[in-house]
Parts: sequence; structure tokens; C-alpha cells
Amino acid sequence: EVQLVESGGGLVQPGGSLRLSCAASGFTFSRYAMSWVRQGPGKGLEWVAGATSGGGITGYADSVKGRFTISRDNAKNTLYLQMNSLKPEDTGMYYCAKYPRSSYGSAYAYDYRGQGTQVTVSS
Repeated sequence: EVQLVESGGGLVQPGGSLRLSCAASGFTFSRYAMSWVRQGPGKGLEWVAGATSGGGITGYADSVKGRFTISRDNAKNTLYLQMNSLKPEDTGMYYCAKYPRSSYGSAYAYDYRGQGTQVTVSS
């Protein structure tokens, strides 16, 4: 059974940082691309960042480019998202998502998604 368990969310002031983690199990983590997607209050699902199966290629939404860094440790079956210079508009539920192939795609192209971790950016 595929399981994706996110952690690391919380309340942070604007300009602050958080590091999200996603522990994966039930599949061969190193074979599949992964992404972080988020859903803000009253908004649709937004793709945030993606990493290919080996982690050698990453991509970011324009809204987070230069502030967020996605990485993965295939030995630990874990996906990370380092978030710096956080803004109130970054508030939302953050999910890690698995793709059914080695390359990532759009926010809705995943086949599994975790339960999410809440990030709130507010003073």
C-alpha cells in the first residue's frame, strides 16, 4: 500500500522558513517523480515544485521560484521542501504527490497524494 506522510508544517511569520518532509512507503521511491502541491483557502490545487525520480531535474512554480527548494533522499525514501522568505499567500495545505513515471507533471497528474500538512504564514 502506497503511503505518503507529510510533516513539518506550522505557523510562521512572514519572511520566515519551514522545511517540509514527506515519508514514502509501499513503493520503490527511487523510480518515481514526486512533487509538492498546495491548496490555499478558497483556491484550487496548485503545483509548487517537482523532482524527477533521481532528483537530477527539478522545477518550480513562478510564485515560489528562488524561495523554495525541493530535494529528495532516495536512500531514506523521503521528499523535502525547504521554504524560505515565506509570504502570507503561501498559506495553505501542502501535499506531496507521487507520479506514475520518472518525470513530474501538472498538479493533477499524480496517482497518489498524502493527507497534507498545514502551513500558515501570518504575523
